[in-house]
Amino acid sequence: MQNADALRAGLTPAQLVTLEALEIFQWRLAFVRRPLFQAPIPVLFDRDHTRHVVIQEDGTLDESQSLVLRA
Repeated sequence: MQNADALRAGLTPAQLVTLEALEIFQWRLAFVRRPLFQAPIPVLFDRDHTRHVVIQEDGTLDESQSLVLRA
């Protein structure tokens, strides 16, 4: 498991602000996808691990559930 600082490295300032706000509500940064030549894609889960969201480069949330997660 990566430490929190390593996961946060490279996130945009807007993504970090959104991340910190969600952590107040017990959302957890699970992992960050880092596609080549693209912005990192942080993925968070709620405290019950039943929902996930993606924080876009501009700090907005993508709750569309279009991200395919492996079990």
